[in-house]
Amino acid sequence: MTITLGTSFARASVLTTAIIGSSFFATSVQADTILHAFNWSYSDITLQAKSIAQAGYKKVLISPPLKSSGDEWWARYQPQDIRLIDSPVGNKEDLQKLIAAFKAEGVEVYADIVLNHMANESWKRNDLNYPGSDLLTQYSQNMDYMNKQKLFGDLTQGNFSANDFHPAGCITDWGNPGHVQYWRLCGGNGDTGLPDLDPNNWVVSQQRLYLQALKTMGIKGFRVDAVKHMSEYQINQVFTPEITAGMHVFGEVITSGGKGTNDYDVFLQPYLNNTDHGAYDFPLFSSIRNAFSYNGSMSQLHDPQAYGQALANDRAITFTITHDIPTNDGFRYQIMDKTNEKLAYAYILGKNGGTPLIYSDALKPEEDKDNGRWRDVWNNADMVSMIRFHNVMQGKSMETLYSDKCLLIFKRDKAGLVAINKCSEARSYTIDTYRYEFNWYQPYIDVLSGSSETITSQNHSLTIPAQTARMWMQ
Repeated sequence: MTITLGTSFARASVLTTAIIGSSFFATSVQADTILHAFNWSYSDITLQAKSIAQAGYKKVLISPPLKSSGDEWWARYQPQDIRLIDSPVGNKEDLQKLIAAFKAEGVEVYADIVLNHMANESWKRNDLNYPGSDLLTQYSQNMDYMNKQKLFGDLTQGNFSANDFHPAGCITDWGNPGHVQYWRLCGGNGDTGLPDLDPNNWVVSQQRLYLQALKTMGIKGFRVDAVKHMSEYQINQVFTPEITAGMHVFGEVITSGGKGTNDYDVFLQPYLNNTDHGAYDFPLFSSIRNAFSYNGSMSQLHDPQAYGQALANDRAITFTITHDIPTNDGFRYQIMDKTNEKLAYAYILGKNGGTPLIYSDALKPEEDKDNGRWRDVWNNADMVSMIRFHNVMQGKSMETLYSDKCLLIFKRDKAGLVAINKCSEARSYTIDTYRYEFNWYQPYIDVLSGSSETITSQNHSLTIPAQTARMWMQ
């Protein structure tokens, strides 16, 4: 979900993103960690290619590659033209360099894409022509440059007109899928909202060309913005088998929980039932937040899938924070305490299943409400160590040994052991190593602290310090 906070460029608007996917897991069983380089410039990402690869990331998600204007982060989600890449974070030439740099490091590039709507430019014009006449004039004055940034089409002509949009009107019934999918995202206070594209034959054809052009450039995955607001018809028409083949495509339907909550039952579950696409695991995120809350219990993470409170392993994009949470006031209540966020990362990077998404932003100081808290999180020592554990444990089975209010302990085959203690005092647990098989007389080293455990008897006792995670591996 993206909330666009309006100024003169675009009025306030809530862009709720949802699910769309592909047959990614049919071609790859690796739940490789994705770095969400949120609002980083393409050139800055390119400069960090080697460091990102060395940190253990196998994918990097970039800001939307399209034509947009305005320096605000949310302006990236207001397309003016999808036929070329030219925005404050970079152009097509920058993206080509980025893709090449990461290909050399064995890291795939994913693109955030916006198909539901176009930019709200009602503040400066009354028509629904995209691009607007001012942009077409700019193109004509610098056509050599613009053609170098072109993905497809004829930039001397417009692309979309009034006939390519749903009628104006703001979403008011957020529990009604039809209303959510056919009306505009608006921000209140008279905001006319983001012009909502109608999936007619022309719009569908242009969006297919856009996705295919990005795929041809070397993009390997799509995060699709605002798919909750796209009809199943549009999704099926745009995301053809040719486009999704070999691609990892996903988005988010924000829910307050898993099975049994209205937003899950009305929006997320039907989508999961009718496709094989991936999704942000908001049910698991809710379970994580509940488990780490003051009155919560770590037993909520013992086996959340069994109760419909986590998505299937091969469909889940797991996370502890998304870009919407710190940047939008309506979601900031979901920010976790720094210590708990680290422990939650130990959980999603320690467990089996899901594709972990690590958020790290490059917000301007005036947009950053948290003093750069997530700016360098991608490369701090603990994160790199947890990703190393995750990569080593790929494909190894998981078994939960114990859970209570404070403690969660699970093993990864015989190769790894994770223990998380959320409480303010140390906790101990004795493992029956006859019941739970481990390798004896071989040290298990914690990737976070360097401490070791060597099993030499049937009953092996662990002590986990207060508010600490241990991720032991051989």
